[in-house]
Amino acid sequence: MTSPCGLDCFNCPLYLANTDEKLREMIADRYKCPKEKAVCRGCRNEEGVIAVIGRNKPCYIYQCIRRKGISFCCDCKDFPCDYLHPYADQADQRPHNTKVFNSCLIRKMGLEEWAKKKARNVKETYFNGQIKLND
Repeated sequence: MTSPCGLDCFNCPLYLANTDEKLREMIADRYKCPKEKAVCRGCRNEEGVIAVIGRNKPCYIYQCIRRKGISFCCDCKDFPCDYLHPYADQADQRPHNTKVFNSCLIRKMGLEEWAKKKARNVKETYFNGQIKLND
């Protein structure tokens, strides 16, 4: 349950809403969509189309890994590329700016170890941590 770009679906509210009715209601309210549509089964299971956020076709990253026949961006000879470029747009709401960092950790640690030991911490640090510029 890790997207090709390195986002951890297993910690994503849209994925967790599959089994959390209260969370699903909050997402439906936030995205102004019917409750039954306020979920995601994971990027790979949705074939890159995340309808609840307004997508009606696969994202560029999903299309790219399919075309190249790889599982993760970090497996690509062109990694990192502009598809993983961080943007300010919705950075305070979505962890997309963590994609390159997560992908590097997956490459370094392996998928399973990253998922068990680091993925949740990356997201928590991204949303709640403070930058450390000195000791």
